[in-house]
Amino acid sequence: MATSLNLEVPLGDAISRIHFAPRSNNLLFSSWDSILRLYDVDSSVLRFEAPSEAALLNCCFEDESSAFSVGSDCCIRRYDLCSGIQNVVGKHDDLATCIEYSQETAQVITAGLDKKIMFWDMQMANCNVGYSKTVDAEVESISLSGLHLLVATGTTVNMYDLRNLNGPVQMKESIDYRITRICSFPNYQGYAIGSIEGRVALKFFDSSAECEMGYVFRCCPKAKDGKYHLVAINDLAFHPRYGTFVTGDNEGYTIIWDGQSRKRLLELPRHPSSVASLSFNGTGQLLAVASSYTYQEENEMLSSHRVYLMHVSDVPCKW
Repeated sequence: MATSLNLEVPLGDAISRIHFAPRSNNLLFSSWDSILRLYDVDSSVLRFEAPSEAALLNCCFEDESSAFSVGSDCCIRRYDLCSGIQNVVGKHDDLATCIEYSQETAQVITAGLDKKIMFWDMQMANCNVGYSKTVDAEVESISLSGLHLLVATGTTVNMYDLRNLNGPVQMKESIDYRITRICSFPNYQGYAIGSIEGRVALKFFDSSAECEMGYVFRCCPKAKDGKYHLVAINDLAFHPRYGTFVTGDNEGYTIIWDGQSRKRLLELPRHPSSVASLSFNGTGQLLAVASSYTYQEENEMLSSHRVYLMHVSDVPCKW
């Protein structure tokens, strides 16, 4: 049974991204209403709320006490979650829609519509001096895989070594349709991608594993007017222990999959709006689902923007 976060003041606009903290059940979420929030799931209390001057398009944790966001003003912001102080780390030339923090290299990594991947070294006294890499197309999604960065542009995935950014280590034409989301396997042996046409692909770095276990499947085709149509995959997330994964689509469906046996384990009850973002907590015991408008289609479901929590013990997540 999913329960909704109890926020005293409802969200003023759509949710862009949610993330559980690395070691606690604090949930970070960014919103188009320009506010970054931190919610203590264990105590059911909103711990932190920081307004800014731009819609927030993505967010991530640095650690338990600090976080980052990217906004519609192209700025990257860092927040001290204890003091409430925020500052601008740097800026893109156009909208930055992707952000990750690498614990291994102490870098904030951002990318977006200006066709640039930018690396901000948080160990430098002046973190505004960042390394920038230009790519051939707008970046749709990024994901960290240990010391490697996976970058999705169009239908292609490039993998970069964070220790040597001269060029991609590996490049793959991964799927026939535009990628909407990329997510590394928890064991760093490959990645999953979701597409605008409702397809999900599992890809492996090792060529023999790719031949044996890599595949593409249509995710939850829906019947409409007597015909099947495929719905965009907005997000996907892996269970940190079991290897199963969950997808969220533009019609409000959340589905848990067993990648090894290539079968659907469970389709959760439909949410009142699109599934904008998904996140497991560090132990894999909780799944957070952001149900929100995503500004993709004119006829997208309009309703309140809410975050739902589900105890994973209530659903089959183990192979």
